[in-house]
Formats: sequence, structure tokens, C-alpha cells
Amino acid sequence: MDRLESITAFVAVAKASGFSAASREIGVPLPTVSRRVAELEEHLGVRLLRRSTRHVALTEEGQTFCRACEQLLGDLKDAEEAVTGEYRVPKGDLVITAPLGFGRLNLQPIALEFLHAYPEINLRLMLGDRVVDLVEEHIDLALRIAPLPDSSMVARHIGHVRMVVSASPEYLRARGTPLDPDELVAHDCIAWSTIGPSDQWGLQRENRIQGFPIHTRLSTTSADSAIAAAQAGLGLAQTTCYQAERSVREGKLVIVLQEFEPPLTPVHLVYASHRMVPLKLRTFIDFMMPRLVNRLQEISRTLETRGRVMAP
Repeated sequence: MDRLESITAFVAVAKASGFSAASREIGVPLPTVSRRVAELEEHLGVRLLRRSTRHVALTEEGQTFCRACEQLLGDLKDAEEAVTGEYRVPKGDLVITAPLGFGRLNLQPIALEFLHAYPEINLRLMLGDRVVDLVEEHIDLALRIAPLPDSSMVARHIGHVRMVVSASPEYLRARGTPLDPDELVAHDCIAWSTIGPSDQWGLQRENRIQGFPIHTRLSTTSADSAIAAAQAGLGLAQTTCYQAERSVREGKLVIVLQEFEPPLTPVHLVYASHRMVPLKLRTFIDFMMPRLVNRLQEISRTLETRGRVMAP
């Protein structure tokens, strides 16, 4: 038994949840894939896969062994790349994930600039608000906007974002500027439901977050929709600073209740800890980090210098 070939076949079957799909993925005949996995199970003396006519699933022992095998194959790939040139010339494929809104507005423009600068690197951007497992889903780098749990991942801090309440100048002239969160119930509000309940907003008073009731005139699942409604003068909206920044810069929105904003949320670039980080990934991180740092600082400056509204 060639142990490496058997391990490669086993991991392919586990990832594809089937022998036929694994056979097509690695370009090995189906009987050969089946034989290699069977030989591996016999060598180990444990059942790695549960087989049925329609489905293949990992056993508990198979899950443990598969994680170790994926790490082994990843290390082997790193070693091969080290001697074949990928660590000397930035080239190859990268998979990057980021929250949808931030990724579209801030990461993607820099990524396009990066692709022009490095024509031998290909990017796959996975923009969405689902937190994904970098190792299990074979992702090279993640941008995370949240406090990070302790893990074996490498985290590079690039700044913070804040939650802001904003409204159009026309709305504030007509309805007045709220100076305290308790006044929100007397205002029309636009609730962005993915950040919490649609009947209250989280704001900070006396060094703790409290929920303050709001009068919801419009509820939406899209931050862009909430911003558009606020610009149209329909009420106050609570969004992230980067979602409101362009409208603030253009004078279409102003920020209120600044002193009651929730604590800042950290932003990190996160990647798996390897002994050898491929040059393509190091190059992307080195390119991305200073530009994202500058972008977050620019957003903060915009909100501080152009977004404030004076109390009447």
C-alpha cells in the first residue's frame, strides 16, 4: 500500500462525500479509489467511512483522521511549492472571505488593484456574512469584524469600525435632533434587522450597552436599503460607519448621538498558522494591510470632520 496515495484518496472521498466524485476530482479510476481507501482502513484497523447506496459520511474516527490528513497534505503542498518557485515568485490561487458590505465597499477595490499589480495571482472572493471555517473550507485569508476567540489562527489587527446613527439634514430640520437615546421613540426610525431586534437599538450609556425602544417606520434586511431610506428623509438609521461614510461625505447624512455609540469593533485579517506562508499570501497581506488601515482611518476622519451635527 502506498500510504500517501491512500490518504489522498481518502481525503478526496471525504471532501466530495462520495467515491465517484472523488474519482473525478483526483483523476483516478473509481475501483482504484475504493481499493486505496479500503487498504487504508485495513491498515489502521478502524472504519473511516460509513457507506450507503447514496451517501458516504465520515465516522467519528474518520473525522479525526481526516483533519490530520488534510494538515499533512497541506504541509506537503507547502514543501513542494517551496522548491518549485511559488515561494520565490508570487503566483497561484488565493481564496479570500470577508463580510458582504465591507468586502464590496472596501476590500474589493483594493483586491482589483492587487490583481493589476500581480497578474500571476488569481483571487476568489467569498463575500458573505456567514463565518466560515478557514481550514475546512480551504480559505487562505479572512477579514473578520468582531472580537476574535482564542485560536491557533494568526490575526493581524488593521483597525476598528463603529455603529452610528444617522439621518438626513432635511429630516433633522423638520423633526429636530435627538440628544438622548430616550428620544428615539419620538422619531421615525429605519430598522436594519440583521443587526438586532427591529424594535430597539443598542447604545451605550454609563459604560454599558442598553436597548432603547424605537418607533420603526421601515424595517429592512439590507444596510444599503436603510441608508437609502435615511437619505430620503424617512427617519434615523443605525448602520456601520463604513456603510454610512459615503453619504456623510456627500452631505446626505449626518451623525447623531455620537456619545452613546457602542464600543468599537476590531477588524483583523486572519489566516491559518503554517510554518511556511506562501509568497502569494504574504504578498497579498502586505499589499492589503496598509491600504485597509488607511481606508478605515479615512472613514473615521470623514465621520469626525463632516458627519457631526450641532445641537440646536
